[in-house]
Amino acid sequence: MEQRIGIIDIGSNSIRLVVYERTAAGAHRVIDGSKRSARLSEQIDDTGSLPDHKINELIEMINHFRLICAHHRTGLIRAVATAAIRNATNRQQILERVEAESGLSIELLSGQEEAGFGFLGMINSMDIDSGFLIDIGGGSTEVSLFMNRKLIQSVSFPFGCVSITRQFAQRGMLENGGLQALEQMIHLAAASEQWLKNSPGLPLVGVGGTVRSLAKIHQASIKYSFDSFHNYPISRAAVDELFEELRSQTLDKRRKVAGLSKDRLDIIVPGMAILRTFSTILRASNYLICGSGLRDGLFFATRFPERPQLDDPLMFSVTNLAALHPEAPKQHVSQVNRIALQLFDALEPQYPSPERARLLIDTASTLFRIGASIDYYDYSKHTFYLMINSNIHGLSHRETLLCAAIASYKGKNRVRGQVAAYRPMLDEADLQLIARLGILLQLAIALDRSETQAIGRLAAEPLNGKLHLHAIRADGVLAIERKEVDAMAEDFKKIWGLAPVLTLPDYR
Repeated sequence: MEQRIGIIDIGSNSIRLVVYERTAAGAHRVIDGSKRSARLSEQIDDTGSLPDHKINELIEMINHFRLICAHHRTGLIRAVATAAIRNATNRQQILERVEAESGLSIELLSGQEEAGFGFLGMINSMDIDSGFLIDIGGGSTEVSLFMNRKLIQSVSFPFGCVSITRQFAQRGMLENGGLQALEQMIHLAAASEQWLKNSPGLPLVGVGGTVRSLAKIHQASIKYSFDSFHNYPISRAAVDELFEELRSQTLDKRRKVAGLSKDRLDIIVPGMAILRTFSTILRASNYLICGSGLRDGLFFATRFPERPQLDDPLMFSVTNLAALHPEAPKQHVSQVNRIALQLFDALEPQYPSPERARLLIDTASTLFRIGASIDYYDYSKHTFYLMINSNIHGLSHRETLLCAAIASYKGKNRVRGQVAAYRPMLDEADLQLIARLGILLQLAIALDRSETQAIGRLAAEPLNGKLHLHAIRADGVLAIERKEVDAMAEDFKKIWGLAPVLTLPDYR
């Protein structure tokens, strides 16, 4: 199995490289990436061809990316091209020249294949059952319907933010007449796809540069405290407001808009116009921004060709993050995870928790020790940082924050200081939940403090103001575990109203 895979995506707006690595512990991570603005759709001449000088530039960029891959000893490079080359009348000449002068064979993706890889990248990084997916590229727009995590139908339209800008927006300024003509053109194109109108009320998940920029701009405008745009929800009303605000601005004024990159100043408004028009056609409930897409889908299809779609993105993501920090003793972490879930299940009937609370304690008790990869001392602080700054796919931003606080819990007062910067995302009930699940995790850690998995079987029962912990099968006297449980009993009782008591099996 190749340890490193390079993915080159020759898009209509930009050309991107991502290098993925499989670590010795079996984790996958991105170790390098590069992006070059190309605007290939903009360069097509009157005959529909890509001129020779642009082909030369393309070959130069691909050779540059090949050098980066060679530097990383990348075993496999997969290069794909999308709409700009797909729609060029001289596409065969482009592909032959690129292969001859770079040594790389380029896969020319059909619109359906592009939509399929985009769906795979999205569905492997989000906990969502049904919705529409839209990928607004430079020269094409793919719209897909998925139900119960299965791709039902997709269509690729031969227009994107670059080609639309060229057609309807002079120097990036989309006037009323241009906007009306653009919307009319999209409605006409969508009319032949009746299925687009048959599933109203679903979320519209967006991938690609336009929606990523939209998320960054929106987050900057509301001073959003969580530094991630993946799995970020935005209402249709908020997008409409932002669209009109940006549309009224000159390009010079847009340069000062926080979150908007300079290479999108002219194409952001036409791109958002495409997004809004499809949202109206689909009668979508709201937008969800996805940070994964075509390149991620290509990675999964290349690395796991037999079963590229994940059954459980959260489990894969958590397992992968744990494997990226293998310093944590595996058997100890597994024991703590098992005990934490057992304690949660024992308490749940009498002390019910909110929905998905079990998922939070499961995730937190798997990742609580990853901070030791930075420094063992005060590893909980590093665990919090790593979890907040890693994409834990399948969790919302709020749930990621809750999990990180639970995993690094060291007392109620410390939690308030730790989450102070994110306070608008949490309410008092959330802080109470962090304390309850955090101290529960600390009890599970105490029950394997010797890190020897001495407790083979445990029975937990809340009764008469105590949490009775019976070690049914145990090796030795559990002296360390008993002392740890006794030391934290008072703190546990303050939060749960129960004093934990550990008793040993009677071998007489």
